[in-house]
Amino acid sequence: MKLFEYESKEIARRYGVQTPRGVVVSSPEEAAKVAEEFGSVVLKSQVLVGGRGLAGGILKAENPGDAYEKARELLGKVIKGERVEKLLVEEKICISREYYVSIAVDRATRQITYLVSSMGGVEIEELARKYPEKIRRMSVDPSIGYSPYMGREAAVFMEVPWSLSNQVDQVLSAMYKIMVDYDAELVEFNPLALTCDSRLVALDAKIIVDDNSLFKHPELQALYGRGLTAYEKKAKELGFNYVELDGDIGVISNGAGLTMATMDAILYYGGRPANFLDIGGGAGRERVKEAVKLLLTHPKVKTLLVNIFGGITRCDEVAHGVLEALTETGVSKPVVVRMLGTNEEEGRRILAEKGIIVYSEMDEAVKKIVEYSRGG
Repeated sequence: MKLFEYESKEIARRYGVQTPRGVVVSSPEEAAKVAEEFGSVVLKSQVLVGGRGLAGGILKAENPGDAYEKARELLGKVIKGERVEKLLVEEKICISREYYVSIAVDRATRQITYLVSSMGGVEIEELARKYPEKIRRMSVDPSIGYSPYMGREAAVFMEVPWSLSNQVDQVLSAMYKIMVDYDAELVEFNPLALTCDSRLVALDAKIIVDDNSLFKHPELQALYGRGLTAYEKKAKELGFNYVELDGDIGVISNGAGLTMATMDAILYYGGRPANFLDIGGGAGRERVKEAVKLLLTHPKVKTLLVNIFGGITRCDEVAHGVLEALTETGVSKPVVVRMLGTNEEEGRRILAEKGIIVYSEMDEAVKKIVEYSRGG
């Protein structure tokens, strides 16, 4: 579960990390009042998506009147599908340098790992692609935990003035404690700024908590679901394992492994999956129908790939579900089906009668859906 920036900063402050003074507001009048106290301010849209700065979700204001107008501009704005309901209005900080620091679970090494860089304010994906030499990884031995030498190593790599190495140690130590105490998947300060008066201040903060641990955090459990899109909420109500992505090829499969493999294949052949949707084993026609309807009616989905391995799941039931969804929605989008296994021949016959070609090989089906997505 993603936390809003202001929530992440509240936690960071409790663990000793410095952040700018700020107030959460929901009206232009409140924003102007904060600017009266702080002077020059930064108005930051509180949304649970990345890239809000590039999307115009962060604005600066020099006086209360300016803050009022900027708040009017931001409140109600839709950023990557999320409506801005709140703003974090912060004092403007004099910045000398910006750094990147994060701690996350590295699934490849099965360790909690720090990423630090002397280049802050840049998306880590872009940083890794363009300047991989600017990133240092430091894995934490779980039997020992965080050690002060890691702070010193990070300070040297990031070229932080040596007199401030103790501040780097404090920040990294706090991040590890937050990671453990909140069962977090990610704790990120980007940028972590060196101010003109020689302080390290987290200008932005991001914390993602493992959904499976929410039963241990009742104060967070009540907030679960607020960051889900409308389609993710609907999928959750229907009982699907569903995650929204940025592509335009809808994906329905049975089993997390096959669904992931399907998405990988789409990317390999130059397409972009719009989602992860696992209908699970033994899905009947009703479940398949609801899954297909969900994606056919999604405005981002231009084409739909249904990739089923019929073990417990029967291919004829899948075929009926696909056809019923097409009939009920009346939506005309290219649909490609790959099925293999139990009652495969019957499933093929059912779909063939309606002009839908069924593939046996996943590669063939994926190539076709990518072709359709490109207008082929």
